[in-house]
Amino acid sequence: MPLAARMRPRNLDEYVGQSDALGAGAPLRAVLDRGDVRSLILWGPPGVGKTSLAAVIASHVDAAWTEVSAVTAGVKDVRRLIEEGRTRLELNGRRTVLFVDEIHRFHKGQQDALLPGVEAGWVTLVGATTENPFFELNAPLLSRCQLVRLEPLTDDDVRTVIERARTDPHRGLAGRVTLADDAVEHLVGVADGDARAALSALEVAAAAVGADRPGADAPEVHLDLDAVASAMHRFRYDKQADGHYDQVSAFIKSLRGSDPDAAVYWLLRMLESGEDPRFLARRMVIFASEDVGLADRQALPLAVAAFEALDRVGLPEARYALSHAAVALAVAPKSNSVTTAIAAALEVVRRHGNLPVPPHLRDGHYRGAGELGHGVGYDYPHQHPSGFAAAQRYLPDELDGRELYTPSRHGHEAPVADRLAELRAQARAARRSETAAGRQDPDPPQEGDRR
Repeated sequence: MPLAARMRPRNLDEYVGQSDALGAGAPLRAVLDRGDVRSLILWGPPGVGKTSLAAVIASHVDAAWTEVSAVTAGVKDVRRLIEEGRTRLELNGRRTVLFVDEIHRFHKGQQDALLPGVEAGWVTLVGATTENPFFELNAPLLSRCQLVRLEPLTDDDVRTVIERARTDPHRGLAGRVTLADDAVEHLVGVADGDARAALSALEVAAAAVGADRPGADAPEVHLDLDAVASAMHRFRYDKQADGHYDQVSAFIKSLRGSDPDAAVYWLLRMLESGEDPRFLARRMVIFASEDVGLADRQALPLAVAAFEALDRVGLPEARYALSHAAVALAVAPKSNSVTTAIAAALEVVRRHGNLPVPPHLRDGHYRGAGELGHGVGYDYPHQHPSGFAAAQRYLPDELDGRELYTPSRHGHEAPVADRLAELRAQARAARRSETAAGRQDPDPPQEGDRR
């Protein structure tokens, strides 16, 4: 078995990462420690341990394990496994975990076939997917499952996995391989949260010097940065690997660098190598907001349209739409103001926590709201000739005046920057006037005001 498969965790204590889902006090861990589990959808990128988590869950609750791939299984296979689970439960009182890998590849009929067994409790479904389940799974099935979002492993998590594989005397390399510090950091950095990628590269490097299957006569070897980097290169360009990370990076950087020739080259190279076109389409949708933003207001609709075209016509014809979007994104003016606004807003949210909503912004459309002060003092913008209530405050008092969005002066965003500067100047002037006047109480609500 490959090193990554041999090193799969055998119980929850050996499982690395996902502390939000499995740490002390986490809801899923609490349920598992009670010996119970409900049907789950494990959603996360490759190499974060979806299959491993499903297996240790089955072991932890002493359930029978059955596994099926959504790529090869049909409705008959699903119904047969559910019936086996029902028989096992009725005759032996033992639950069955039915693990469905790549569950997003199940069509509607296959997903519907899962519903009776899940709803009746004959099987506990654990589905693994790299795709957004809200887009790929039927609402009835998703509503019967707990969604668990798995994040890429942290650098420390990957280091832990590498060290266990290096030292494990039975399943790993038995300590006969040592790694230079910079070699470890290279494995961690290029793996990018993917434990399977790190272990596969380590195994390739060890195999090159005959140390991948240590026995009594296996040599003790030291792997330096060059040996690990060479192995990582060979592994990453394997067409059977989870993704061509370096090529994806080159594609995104070509888009960001406004080079349509390079963007189309990397796009078609990956498509020809068998890369998932939906993955590339998603990357362009993200790029449209992350790196183009309001500098070209058509970028996001165009990227989304290319994604929809891919779903409607499929390959090879969808290459036209994908290439169309790639060229357009490459030549578009660039702005990362949306990205910086997100970062600034997250920093404020995490630093200040859940600040109370100012009373004038609270819902005032129910009986008794006015007595609580909710909605009182709200200045309805459409009652102003300009459509802008300059003195109105929309952030909590503790954040008043904080500017999180800073527009660029590129493309379509230049007039946005001019308008926003004028609006902010009016707001500052109105608030200075209000302060100078002693912040008098607002006029009492008039009939017809929207408060």
